[in-house]
Amino acid sequence: MSSRRRPQQSRRTRLALTVAGALACVALTAFVRPGVADLAATRTVAPAAAASPHMPLLDSLLGRSRKLRARFLSPARAAGIPLLRELFGDSAISRAGVYAAGDSAGAFHFITMRPFADKVQGRIGGYRIGFFPSEKRAVRSAAYRNPDGFLEVTALNQDTPISEHFRLRDFLTHDQAMVWPKYLVLREPLVDKLELVLDQLRTMGIPANRLRVMSGFRTPQYNEQGVGAGGRVQDSRHQYGDAADVYVVNGDRDWMSDLNHDGRVDTRDAKVLAQAAENVEREHPDLTGGVGIYKATSAHGPFVHIDVRGTRARWGAM
Repeated sequence: MSSRRRPQQSRRTRLALTVAGALACVALTAFVRPGVADLAATRTVAPAAAASPHMPLLDSLLGRSRKLRARFLSPARAAGIPLLRELFGDSAISRAGVYAAGDSAGAFHFITMRPFADKVQGRIGGYRIGFFPSEKRAVRSAAYRNPDGFLEVTALNQDTPISEHFRLRDFLTHDQAMVWPKYLVLREPLVDKLELVLDQLRTMGIPANRLRVMSGFRTPQYNEQGVGAGGRVQDSRHQYGDAADVYVVNGDRDWMSDLNHDGRVDTRDAKVLAQAAENVEREHPDLTGGVGIYKATSAHGPFVHIDVRGTRARWGAM
C-alpha cells in the first residue's frame, strides 16, 4: 500500500464517491420522471467506499451539468429498485419522502413521489391541483400524458437541494401560500438544463450569480386562470414540470441584471440569456426544447422561458 498522501478531493468528487458507494453493485436505469418529499422522514445513508466502475452511473445520476443532487422516483419505479428498500426500508417504496445518501453537506437525494391516482376530484388533501389536459380530452402526444406522480413539498423539506443552485421551493406554483403540503411536478432534465445555462453564461464571460425561477410548475387550475389571447396556453409545458421562466440576478434587487452592460435592463439582456440556452441545446441535443423571450412589464423585468419538451420551439425577439 502506497504511503503517498492522497490529493484533497473536491466537493463534487466527494459527492460522487458518496453516491457511488451507496449504489455499489446495483444497476439503476434512467430516472426521468417527477418526485416527492418529506424531510421530517428523511433517512440518511453514510458514505461508502466507491469503485471506479460506477463512475458512468454517477455521470448519469449527476446529469450533463454534474450538478444534480436528486432523482425523482414514481412508486412503480422505486419498487423496481431493491437497493432503496435495503438502504432505507419499506417506507422508501410505500411512503412519499426524501431519502438522502451521504452526509448533510453533500447528500444525494432519492425522492419518492405520491402516485397520480392520489389526486381525487382535482385535489390531494387540501391542495388544489385541478385537471390536466389529457384528463379532459384525447392525449395530443406522449409528451402531454398525465404525470406519473407528484413531489410532496412540506414546510420542512422545501429547502431540499435538487441541484447545486436550486431547491424544491424554487419550482412551486405561486398560490395557496398557507396550504401544506404542496404538490409539484418536476423533471430532472429541466433542472440540469438550467444549471448548464448558468455554466454557459460564465463561459460567455457574463457574470451570473443565480437564475431566479419566476414561474416553474403551474398546477392546471392555476394555469387555467391565465389562458386566453396573449396569455398562457392551455397545454402549457409548465404543467408538466419541464418548463421554467427565468432571469439572472446578480445583485440585491430581484430583477433581471444588465447582462450586456449597456447601462439598462431590457429584452437585449433577455437575448443574452436566450443565447446561452441556445448554446446549451447545441452542445446537448437531448435537452432540446422551447426558448422564448418576454419583455418587461410593470410587474416584472424581462425574462426567458426555457423548457425541455424534446422538440425545438422559439418565440419572441430571438
